[in-house]
Amino acid sequence: MEERNNLSARSAVLSALLGSHPPRLPARHLVRIGALFGIAEGTVRVALSRMVAAGDLLQDGRHYTLSQRLVERQARQDESRDPHTRPWDGTWEVAVVTAERRAPADRAAFRHTMTALRLAELREGTWMRPANLVREWPETVTAQCTLIDGRPHGDPTPLLWDLDGWAAEARGLERALERADGLAEGFLVSAAVLRHLLADPLLPEELLPPDWPGAELRSRYDAFDRRYREVLYEHLGNLTEGRRK
Repeated sequence: MEERNNLSARSAVLSALLGSHPPRLPARHLVRIGALFGIAEGTVRVALSRMVAAGDLLQDGRHYTLSQRLVERQARQDESRDPHTRPWDGTWEVAVVTAERRAPADRAAFRHTMTALRLAELREGTWMRPANLVREWPETVTAQCTLIDGRPHGDPTPLLWDLDGWAAEARGLERALERADGLAEGFLVSAAVLRHLLADPLLPEELLPPDWPGAELRSRYDAFDRRYREVLYEHLGNLTEGRRK
C-alpha cells in the first residue's frame, strides 16, 4: 500500500496505543510496530521522547501510556464502536453560542468539543443533533451556550451531514477489511475504520437512509479486530521471545 511508506512514527505509536486496552505498551513493542512500516528504531524512540515532552504520552520506565487527553479520545473511539443511544422521540438538541469575545484558541477547542459530541453546525454559533445519545453536557459547553430542546419544522439532516458520503466510505472500508493482507495493511485499515466510526453522527434510525452501513461496519470490524489482535500480539510475543534467547 502506498500509505505504508507515509505513516509517521507518531501516527504508528498513537494508533497502537489507542487500540490497546489498557493503552500501555513497552517501548520494544512500539519499536516493532514501527518496523512493520519500515520506520527505524531510532526514529520511533525520538518520536516517543517528543510525545512525552509534548504531553501526549506518559513514561513509566520502559512503558508508555496515553495522556489523559488521549485517554478521553480513546473513550470516544470505544463509544463509536459501541454507542450508547436511547429511543428517539423526535426532539433535537440545540446549542446556541451566547458567550462573547472568545479567543481563537478557545473557539477552536469549542468546535472540537462540539464535533466530539456529534453535533453539527447549522449556521455559525448554532449547533444541533437529534436527542438520542446518552451523555452529559460538559461544562465547557454549558458555560458558552444556551441549550434548547426543540422540534424543527422539517428535517434538517441533509443540511448537517453528508450521509451518502459517509455510507460510501463505510462500504469501501468493509471491502478493505475483507482484502487486508498482513500485519501492516491490517494496522492501517483498522486505524482508518476507527477514524471513520468517530465521524458517524449516530443518528436515530428514523433519519437514516435505507441500508445504512453503520451497524454492518461495526460488526465486521469487531470480528476483524479480534482476529487481528491475536495475530499482532503473537507476532510481538514471538519477537520478544526471540530476543531473550
